[in-house]
Amino acid sequence: MLPFTNPLLRNTVIRSQFDSIKRKQCLQYLKTLRTLQYDGFKTVFFGETNISESLVTGEDTGDGCLMQNPTWCIVHAGGSQGWVPWKYRLFFRDELCIKQEDSLFFEFCDTVKKAYGKCAIVVKEKRQQNGVRPKEDKESEDQPHVPSIINLASIACCPEVAKSCGHELLSLPVSYNYLNPLDSAWSSLKWFIINNRKEFCFQSIDNVYSYQYILFSNLISKGIERISPSKWKTITNKVRRWENYYLGKFS
Repeated sequence: MLPFTNPLLRNTVIRSQFDSIKRKQCLQYLKTLRTLQYDGFKTVFFGETNISESLVTGEDTGDGCLMQNPTWCIVHAGGSQGWVPWKYRLFFRDELCIKQEDSLFFEFCDTVKKAYGKCAIVVKEKRQQNGVRPKEDKESEDQPHVPSIINLASIACCPEVAKSCGHELLSLPVSYNYLNPLDSAWSSLKWFIINNRKEFCFQSIDNVYSYQYILFSNLISKGIERISPSKWKTITNKVRRWENYYLGKFS
């Protein structure tokens, strides 16, 4: 007789011995964020996402492990008031291995200061490799969460740079990434690209070849524009409800 597995068991969450550490980190992050908000800091979520050539064209031109699709990296930020009034950056991924934009974070912090005043800038932590034990904070849970430099693919986020502009840099614990509304914004952008890429595509035919062009920058700009302040308000309110839930559950 063939063994039968209850479908409900497939979604069973296996808790690890490090869950208590992760909960403490999340509670520390949320308490620090709320304290800053009560002190008049605006919350801004800063991050990046990758856009592959296959997502833009709809054609997978990669050849397994031998050839990877060209990829671009978009850097932007937003919050309850919508996208931050800062010109987002678009980098070709291969160039980031050669040169990282070190001055970009200061430019961003300065722009945010002029637009909003003092801000709590939230950046998502990178996921650690399997088997790496999360570090337990020996300080009190009421102490501010002060991260080390957070290296994204395109930019290094330094807390000292943020402080020089009157901001505070917070690191969102990796296990609670869905507390970052940017993830929903990036998802909406990618769905816009999938559903509207044909409108930004045209062909040119000569005597020998036919060429297909995609107005890539226009496609990205329009997709970002479509995520309106009201859309941002909706996704930040959803994150706010999750924050309230965890503050009540973990306190």
